[in-house]
Amino acid sequence: MKNKAKPEGYLFSKGYTNYIFILLFLLYMFDYIDRMVITSLFPFLKADWNLTDTQCGMLVSSVYWSIVLFTFPISILVDRWSRRKTIGIMAIVWSIATAMGAFSRSFRQLFITRSIVGVGEAGYAPGGSAMMSAIYPQEKRALMMGLWNASIPLGSAIGVAIGGLIATYWGWRHALGIVAIPGMVIAILFFFVKDYKTVGLEKTLSKEDKKAERKKVRMSIRDMLSEFISKPSLIFTYFGMAGVVFTTTSLLTWLPTYFYRVQGVLEKNAGMKASAVMLFAIIGAPLGGYITDRWRKKRINARLIVPTLTSLLSAILMFLAFSVFDGQMQYLVLLSMGISITAFIAATAAVTQDVVHAGMRAISYAVAVVIQNLLGASLGPIVMGAISDATNIQTAFAYLPLSLLFASAMFFAGSFYYEKDLKKVETVTLEIVD
Repeated sequence: MKNKAKPEGYLFSKGYTNYIFILLFLLYMFDYIDRMVITSLFPFLKADWNLTDTQCGMLVSSVYWSIVLFTFPISILVDRWSRRKTIGIMAIVWSIATAMGAFSRSFRQLFITRSIVGVGEAGYAPGGSAMMSAIYPQEKRALMMGLWNASIPLGSAIGVAIGGLIATYWGWRHALGIVAIPGMVIAILFFFVKDYKTVGLEKTLSKEDKKAERKKVRMSIRDMLSEFISKPSLIFTYFGMAGVVFTTTSLLTWLPTYFYRVQGVLEKNAGMKASAVMLFAIIGAPLGGYITDRWRKKRINARLIVPTLTSLLSAILMFLAFSVFDGQMQYLVLLSMGISITAFIAATAAVTQDVVHAGMRAISYAVAVVIQNLLGASLGPIVMGAISDATNIQTAFAYLPLSLLFASAMFFAGSFYYEKDLKKVETVTLEIVD
């Protein structure tokens, strides 16, 4: 079915594209509300079950371990079956699992429910990234990725803030039950959106005579692997993302505890204070995308130069916040860092889509998810918790800028290969499912 109102570069009309974007944004937001609500419940869980900081960190890491295990097979369903169906099913799974946590009677039971939350969330980032890349033209890809990813700090901030408030007045079980409901509603709506046809995994055989017809053949396993291992910009991007995610997940997990222990902020207010830092990150993701798309018109590898600079800036600001300043000045620096630390995501997410075959975009982002969660998100909360148990939470935060320096180095290395890798990509035209 042809869409007469479809502007150049768009898969659907602008109105319908914006509708899909809103649903994708809301799902990502509730994804992170359900994921991060547990962090503001740590004081209540420690009081009820006498948990250690390491065990609390495991309740966050369990989500990411499941994502590592399941994101790759689910991403194959996204690319080879259906974007909308996979996303809808996954959102329902993570919502039900979040609600199940309210009925836990032990650390083990809660750990299991949080692991199931990760199973549900495993397919969303790859599926959502594939949809976002399809519905918007490439020249707007980083900006729209940035706007979409702004839902991550927003959802995290809401989850941390309302989790502590609900737990204070009604108990931590109610916090898990209440936040699970909205995501399930949005998931049902997503089953009815339009999708694009599954892209055939084919490559074009070039001929010496440019006028001769170019033949398309099915990609072999070797060809598919080559989409990733032959592109250094992609590999460096994956590891750079892991470095930043190690930092952001550690912040999301332990910043409320830092305010509670070091500054004596009340439990119900510690989450609110931490969430304000995360809310400033809402500015960073789309701002990074906007700057990247504008700069890319003059410098093609801007999608890796921008993350290089923003990660370096974030490392400096974090060092100042936790090793130099305190009080009000510290908080102002943290708010500034909230903007810079998420500016990387729009550009790097776009890179994972730019330099691979259109039929493997979800898989490409799945590889990114596996690496960043295995080496970043799942390690961060536990490493921080272990350092805190061995020393204190202040010392744990003092070491955190090192992971941002690593990320900046990875992005800078990848920037030298991006343009060359971009030229290797097969040109594919997407078609709408009737």
